[in-house]
Amino acid sequence: QMRDGAVLVGMLSPLSNLELIKALANRAVTAISLEFIPRITRAQAMDVLSSQANMAGYKAVILAADACPKMFPMMMTAAGTIAPSRVFVIGAGVAGLQAIATAKRLGAVVYASDVRRSAAEQIESVGGRFIEVEGMDDFEDESGYAKPLTPEFIQKVNDTVCEVASDADVVITTARIFGRPAPITVPASAVESFKNGAVVVDMNADVGGNCELTECGEVIEAHGVTVVGIPNLPGTLANTASMLYSNNMTTFVSTLVKDGELHLNLEDDILVGAPEGSDFHVAGMGGVLICSEGEIHPKQSRLAEVVG
Repeated sequence: QMRDGAVLVGMLSPLSNLELIKALANRAVTAISLEFIPRITRAQAMDVLSSQANMAGYKAVILAADACPKMFPMMMTAAGTIAPSRVFVIGAGVAGLQAIATAKRLGAVVYASDVRRSAAEQIESVGGRFIEVEGMDDFEDESGYAKPLTPEFIQKVNDTVCEVASDADVVITTARIFGRPAPITVPASAVESFKNGAVVVDMNADVGGNCELTECGEVIEAHGVTVVGIPNLPGTLANTASMLYSNNMTTFVSTLVKDGELHLNLEDDILVGAPEGSDFHVAGMGGVLICSEGEIHPKQSRLAEVVG
């Protein structure tokens, strides 16, 4: 019911909402998807993915602590010494780093891994112990995100997960690939080797899940292991999530207003993506501007191929 020429700004998930993108383009609606905010300094205050992922990482640890039959911190009491819980975080993006930091603050011993070798320093900076997987240097794209994994590397990750997670009290999975189903990093066979009473919190239940046993929207038990598949973790912190999202939105929209009127600067890297040759240029992907004047923006060639 939107009129031609209207401007829609939001989290549109273009790569998984293809029919929506087609409809918007056909109606000559200008569609702006905030998931495509580039990782440049000027855009940090607009980055909705980071603000929401930060909360998701925090909430994942709170859910894990609640479901875990052990306390997280070490305690020395007259009744005996309590060993700290061991937490293993798979993936060290914004959500993973917040999960590591939160678990550490609660007193757990935290291990973490990521397919990007460059994440090691970040993991250690928030109190985690880095677990290296052979070959991880090859899986970082130009923009710093993890690339799709090969079957061979997935097997290496799974082997590492089985080894480290078999002694963990909590496993938190965060591996997410933009516009694709979540990769399986915790196969069912791995869960069978986990200790009785362990907890898996799958932060990607809404896109297929990292754990093969995850059921979206459910908390299940399998082989003595609790698997938490609660989707939309930021939504469980609605007050804070809404505040941060509105701040992101306000900061972004304010860049579109000039002399009291909406103005789209088609030379702005945030709108159309970094120019070719820039350190922030990603081939086939533009900025937040998805479509306008009845067509998908030329820099969104990856999306155009999928939409057809």
